[in-house]
Amino acid sequence: MSAQTHTSDPAILDRRTLERDHRQLAALLKPGMKVLDVGCGTGAITTGIARAVGPEGYVLGIDRDRTLLDYARNRYGDIGNLAFREQDVLALDIESQFDIVTAARALQWIERPDLAVARMKAAAKPGGLVIALDYNHDQNHWEPELPPEFRAFYNAFLKWRGANHWDNAMGDHLPGLFAAAGLGQISVSGEDEVARRGEPGFTEAASIWSSVIETLGPKITKDGFLSETGRLAAASVWKQWVLHDLSCQTLVLRAVAGQTP
Repeated sequence: MSAQTHTSDPAILDRRTLERDHRQLAALLKPGMKVLDVGCGTGAITTGIARAVGPEGYVLGIDRDRTLLDYARNRYGDIGNLAFREQDVLALDIESQFDIVTAARALQWIERPDLAVARMKAAAKPGGLVIALDYNHDQNHWEPELPPEFRAFYNAFLKWRGANHWDNAMGDHLPGLFAAAGLGQISVSGEDEVARRGEPGFTEAASIWSSVIETLGPKITKDGFLSETGRLAAASVWKQWVLHDLSCQTLVLRAVAGQTP
């Protein structure tokens, strides 16, 4: 099977916010900063960055998906200190311009994350920061034990990702990638997405997997990792299990920061 280019679901991306979904970056932003957001998607987090750095700051969001960028421009194009560009990070040619270069949940979909981190480092000013946030899909867990129909889908999802050379443990491999790129003062913090029944946002957080089954599921079945019958069974069972049985979902996230020399 040949490697694919991932296309994200706008509905998933547009629910996210800077303060809730990229907390380490939110704590480091200051007025006047210049920030590059790699894999900006619909711009939901990017626009939060623009608000945080204020009119005296500047934010550039890049993504290789033109459809997502059109959405971002249509929704946020009137923000004066914010711009969007169609750009693959692996071909990024910006040098020493940004105080912070960040990527949230983006490197997990890149076949050569080492090259992406190197280009991100090059785009940061001397003494600037590179900050990446990403999942370890191998460690995600649910309480109680998953129903077998969804477990079969999730296992197929992991195998499909692996076949496309996308790292299922990206979050835990970021420190090594940062060190190999020559970044210093590397720090790691946990930013797990935890959804508990009875707490705000529980159903919304759990519904991410309904979206994954619907949007990525057909690709997974087409590539032979799961039957269509299995995909449909997972979709049906997941909705009912979330409604009646799921008590806690933990999606494991690591935020890693490193400083350029």
